[in-house]
Amino acid sequence: MANEENLKPFKKGEVSNPAGRPKGAKNRSTIIKELFEFAKTQKNPLTGEQEILTQEQAITMAMLLKASKGDVNAYKALMDSCYGAPKQTTDTNLSVSNFDVKDLFKIDSIKPEV
Repeated sequence: MANEENLKPFKKGEVSNPAGRPKGAKNRSTIIKELFEFAKTQKNPLTGEQEILTQEQAITMAMLLKASKGDVNAYKALMDSCYGAPKQTTDTNLSVSNFDVKDLFKIDSIKPEV
């Protein structure tokens, strides 16, 4: 059960986590983007030759290689990355006939399926 003390809003200037993230701390996406930029000499997964590649290039080439061998998930990830994921739509057009608002309050009219 909720305690009434927990439902009171914070006072102006009050924070819930005073020892929270320090100013200037990087979030996870920034750290990952920086790690993707690291380059090193490694084997190109597509050509097999030694090249200077960033981590992002090496991973993308490895996914491309998997996709070319028939991995549908790798292909989908590459296509979504290139062209964007397709929009998912939902049809929300509903038609209700012979509906009476009073029916909402008839609990007895709802019968569980057996």
